[in-house]
Amino acid sequence: MVELDGASLTLAQTEAVAVGESVSLSDSARARIAASRQLVADIIARGEVVYGINTGFGALSEMTIPNDELQQLQVNLVRSHACGVGDPLPQPVVRAMLLHRANVLAKGFSGCRPVVVETLLSLLNQGVHPVIPSKGSVGASGDLAPLAHLALVTIGEGEAFFRNERMPGGEALRQAGIAPLQLEAKEGLALLNGTQAMTATGGLALQTALKLTDAADVIGALTLEALRGTPVAFDEKIHAVRPHAGQLTSARRLRALIEHSEIRESHRDKATDPRVQDAYALRCMPQVHGAVRDALNHARSVVEIEINSATDNPLVFAEAQEVLSGGNFHGEPVSLAFDYAAIAIADLATISERRVERLVNPSLSGLPAFLSPHPGTNSGLMIAQVTAASLIAENNVLAHPASVFTLPTSANKEDHVSMGMTAALKLAQIVKNVETVLAIELLCAAQGLEFLKPLKPGPKLAEVYQRVRQRVPALEHDVQLSGYIESLAELVRELA
Repeated sequence: MVELDGASLTLAQTEAVAVGESVSLSDSARARIAASRQLVADIIARGEVVYGINTGFGALSEMTIPNDELQQLQVNLVRSHACGVGDPLPQPVVRAMLLHRANVLAKGFSGCRPVVVETLLSLLNQGVHPVIPSKGSVGASGDLAPLAHLALVTIGEGEAFFRNERMPGGEALRQAGIAPLQLEAKEGLALLNGTQAMTATGGLALQTALKLTDAADVIGALTLEALRGTPVAFDEKIHAVRPHAGQLTSARRLRALIEHSEIRESHRDKATDPRVQDAYALRCMPQVHGAVRDALNHARSVVEIEINSATDNPLVFAEAQEVLSGGNFHGEPVSLAFDYAAIAIADLATISERRVERLVNPSLSGLPAFLSPHPGTNSGLMIAQVTAASLIAENNVLAHPASVFTLPTSANKEDHVSMGMTAALKLAQIVKNVETVLAIELLCAAQGLEFLKPLKPGPKLAEVYQRVRQRVPALEHDVQLSGYIESLAELVRELA
């Protein structure tokens, strides 16, 4: 079980909760939440006017709301902001959103009651997953529309999935035995302000992307073997004099993967194999894969700071007895990080596709055309490379940064926005495309090894080859490849 304290949540824990892990709230967090709530109660009792507690919101912030309308204000806020559109976010992303929002509230700067956080955790632990449209956030006052759809279910409205059935939110709560919230002052705003849709969407995509970077080392090494390339470019001395962390990691992994290879030993003799250097897509794998790894690790560090940050407005500082308005809900830090990650992981597919081209092109590979034992009558893996190229083209469009664009909203009160959710959604789609391109390379690399038998790759790669063959047979004649590619995409996730 993951215990929330508002300060130590990781993306690895997020991934675990996204696929079903349970969550609890620490005692220290519960005490902080209660203290911040007491300050809100004191402000209302004293009749002070404080933004977010007894005023309107955004462009309506100059309007004071009477005490007897504060509960209705919070409900109206949630209802009015629930205007997302598009396909619902996947269940793992919704679970990550619930987790991240609960962790923000657990920091104790939101002014809500502990029951608000406990209700979010009940949704997670009982498997009630709000239906949250994927589009509608500009990442300015956070992800207002997506979080409003999440908040709707906590008050018994909106829609949710429960036990694989889509139903009204109130019915889902009833079946799960969860009491709907009766929102008090500040609590609707506490549920809506923040970056949790983008951190959930982009954070899970980052976790997958980092696994794909490890998988790319394995698949690239298999391609190197199929093309009878040299591992000399992975020599430790080369990388020690340019010691980027990711580059060192990839070079070390590639050296280990090629160890004890019969294929490598077969072409050491320069008299029979006069090649001196491989093409960049092979020779520069440590530099490219490593740079991608470093970029993704940087993005992960940004997101892990964000998911442990107070992103509300206003923030309630119980010890200082202050309520301060600021802009921690602005998604720029993660928007920039997701744009950077998208560019990086897109390039992992670009170099992979170039290796696919070398495998299927007989002028470059020394292997039969398109890796078919009977080229001409058979097209072999010709169109697999075309599919990879189409995904590269799509990634090139999606990798255009979202964070450099802004469109003022809320009567120009929100005059600069981050477009962080757009960046996160683009990153998630690019990651799926990269996974497929790597699956195509894996298909081609394994097929290439068929023509080098009886020589075998190193033991680690031989095991990978066998795992491929459990899903895809050696191709003797043309067959439909789509199912094989999808099956290998699942394997790619397991190669980290």
